[in-house]
Amino acid sequence: MAKRIRIIIVEDDKEIRELAEGILSSEKDMEVVKTFPNGEIFLKSWVNYECDVVLMDINMPGKNGIECVGEAKPKKPQVQFLISTVFENPQYIFQALCNGATGYMLKNNTADKLVAAVREIASGGSPMSANIARLVVDSFSRKQTAEIHNELLTSREKEILDLLAQGLMYKEIASKKEIGVETVRKHVYNIYEKLQVNSRTEAINKVYGKQL
Repeated sequence: MAKRIRIIIVEDDKEIRELAEGILSSEKDMEVVKTFPNGEIFLKSWVNYECDVVLMDINMPGKNGIECVGEAKPKKPQVQFLISTVFENPQYIFQALCNGATGYMLKNNTADKLVAAVREIASGGSPMSANIARLVVDSFSRKQTAEIHNELLTSREKEILDLLAQGLMYKEIASKKEIGVETVRKHVYNIYEKLQVNSRTEAINKVYGKQL
């Protein structure tokens, strides 16, 4: 018989925790080793349990799931962390992935998708809901484009654009940088020319990207 996937569930909602435990425990190739009602209890007991996958909620009292992954992953790098949350937030996604999570699923997924995600992450994959994957791809694309545009500008032009992004007027920028207003105008003109834009808003969006 093939080795079963050992799973730990960290979820503060009792109903959701028990539902996930029931779904995963019913699979012949899976075993729920332990469940925890919050991240702090999980971290205190982390060294005492062996598992392959941790199903981790984000929004919990005390330490949130992203913090828990950041603390737990370095101690057992071989364990895969699958985030399960109601939050479809790019910032949360990137924080979780940077902290060591290798999968990110929304709680409104079906039982079959949850089971499939656990199997996928245990076998070396990185399961993500389709809309989550799209957010990740779009965000990386915007970031890469912004970096390319940013390289077109000199250090001084970047400083001027940063101040424009903060909403400062030419006179305020001139005062802050201790240069003349006409010098500011010349820098702004050069910024527009290099970025091929016609306004402050277009320049800011082209370098920094639109807010998600």
